[in-house]
Amino acid sequence: MNGVQDISWMDLATGYLLLLIPILVFRYYQTGMIRSTLIAVLRMSIQLYLVGLYLQYIFDLNSHWINIGWVLIMIVIASLTAISRSGLSWKLFLLPILAAMLLSVFAIDMYFLGVVLKLDYLFDARYFIPITGMLIGNCMSNIIIALNTFYKSLDRAQAQYRFALANGAARGEALRPFIAEALRKSLNPTIATTSVVGLISLPGMMTGQILGGSDPAVAIKYQTMIMITILVSSLITTVLSIAVSNSFVFDDMDMPAKKILH
Repeated sequence: MNGVQDISWMDLATGYLLLLIPILVFRYYQTGMIRSTLIAVLRMSIQLYLVGLYLQYIFDLNSHWINIGWVLIMIVIASLTAISRSGLSWKLFLLPILAAMLLSVFAIDMYFLGVVLKLDYLFDARYFIPITGMLIGNCMSNIIIALNTFYKSLDRAQAQYRFALANGAARGEALRPFIAEALRKSLNPTIATTSVVGLISLPGMMTGQILGGSDPAVAIKYQTMIMITILVSSLITTVLSIAVSNSFVFDDMDMPAKKILH
């Protein structure tokens, strides 16, 4: 297969003209989203340009300490973003989310890279960093939805929770319906996306590999495992985030002892 078709800087600038469509729509409906959209695109562009510069440097060095350090930075940023977008207390949720994401992402990483791919060097930058980045990004999205759903529904339905406790339910039993709802709302989009991969969508990793000249059969195998690892890591991260944060939120009487929301 031929190498991937390059995009010149002039052609890339032409691609930015597509942004006129959302800008005109947002202006017509007066959504107030034009500024935030332009800032988001500007940040994305700068961040991706910088990523292109230092990833090549990281790939050349291929030091496991540097690779792990970079992944830890990604996890910290993702955790901070999840808390900010969820509108929850920083003091209560930073440590639980960090711990949950670290444990789930690294566990799934080691299984995928060590057991499935059988890499001799588990922290090879060309595998470890992009695969971990995909897992972290999806875990972050799921955590935001799950925490929003769980704690806000608990805040609204405290009478239901107290009633369950008064009838002899343990805290875990009383919280089970709220956790179930959080899992449904956070993981349903991931499950829906997984169910239509190959039918109505070709995911980014698979498309990138094919454009880069990989055999489609190889790209399919990688994408299959990526979708599975995203689903499993998102589930583990979500459940652990809720479970660990509950130990900070509830008192000895199984009541929310501290302010959950900002």
